[in-house]
Amino acid sequence: MPMIRVRSLAVTLTTMLMISTVAACGSDGDDTPKNVSAKTAALGTLTPGVIKVAVQPYAPYTTVQGGKVVGLDGDILTYVAKKLGLQIRPQVTDFAGMLAGVQSRRVDITIGGVAWTADRQKQGLFTDPPYYSPPAMAVGSGKTYRTVDDLKGLSLGTVEGYVWVKSIQSVPGAKLHAYPDATGVFDDLGAGRVDVGFLDPLIIIAAQKQRPELKIKTEYLTPPTAAEVKARPAYAYFQPYQTGFYLPKKATRLEKAISAQIDAMYTNGEMAGLVKKYGGDPEQFLKPAADVATARRGVDRPGNWTPPSIGQ
Repeated sequence: MPMIRVRSLAVTLTTMLMISTVAACGSDGDDTPKNVSAKTAALGTLTPGVIKVAVQPYAPYTTVQGGKVVGLDGDILTYVAKKLGLQIRPQVTDFAGMLAGVQSRRVDITIGGVAWTADRQKQGLFTDPPYYSPPAMAVGSGKTYRTVDDLKGLSLGTVEGYVWVKSIQSVPGAKLHAYPDATGVFDDLGAGRVDVGFLDPLIIIAAQKQRPELKIKTEYLTPPTAAEVKARPAYAYFQPYQTGFYLPKKATRLEKAISAQIDAMYTNGEMAGLVKKYGGDPEQFLKPAADVATARRGVDRPGNWTPPSIGQ
C-alpha cells in the first residue's frame, strides 16, 4: 500500500490462506456489535457494524498496535469508520495476502498505499484516492539524481513485487536490486551497494529520522515525459500515482460511502492534517497529476469524474 506502495498483482494460494489464519483481533462472535443502525448495516460489510481490514505492517502507513490500525492510512480509515458507525477489525498479512483477501472477499477492505491500476480494478473496487504518491527516491547525501536519464547505469533498489521493479528493468544499463522489505534497501543504500532506492516517500522520511547513520535524503524524480513513456511504457510507474482503499467487487455501497468521506476530508482539512502528522507535504500528497482523472474516467469512474484535491 502502500505505502505509498505500488506492487504487482501476483497472488498465490499460500498468501490467500495467510489472511484467514493470522489475525490481529478477536474472531467473530462475542465481538459482534449490538444495536447496529439500519444505515450502517446497509453498507453490506461481512459482519454488520464491523469493517474487516487486511493490512501489512508498513509504518508509517499501516501498523497494528493494541488491536488498532495506526499510521496515515490507519488514521484515515479510523476517521471514516467512525463517521459510518463501523468498528475496525484488522487482520495482518503480507501484500499479496491483502489483495487476495479482498478479491476472495475474506475481508471488507485493504489499505496501505495500494496503487490504482487498470488491472487491479478489474478484480476489485477502488475508493477515491485518499492521497497521491510522488515518485520518491532515497539517495545518499552528496548525490543528486533528478531525471530518468540520471539513473542510467546505476544500481537501483526497491522491494520485491513493487511495480518499480518493471521501471528499473527498463532503465538502460541499470542494475536491479530487489529486497524482501525496505530494510534491505536502506541497508545496502547506506553501505554504498545501491545508488538509489525507490520506496514510498513516508518510509524514506521516517528512515531519515530513525537511522541518521545512513546519511540518506529524499529526492523526487522529475516524471518522465509522455514521449519517454511511449518509448518505454514501464516508465509510467516513475510518474506520480494515485493510491486507494481496495474493496471486493460487490462492495459497491461501502466503496461509495467511504469515497464520500474521503472527499469530505480533503474539504474540511482533515486529510492535510494527517499528511502533515506523518511528515508529508500536502502540496505533494493531496494534489493530483493531470493523468489521474483521465486514467479512471470511463474505466471505474464516470466520464466527468474529478479526483479530490486540496485548494479546489
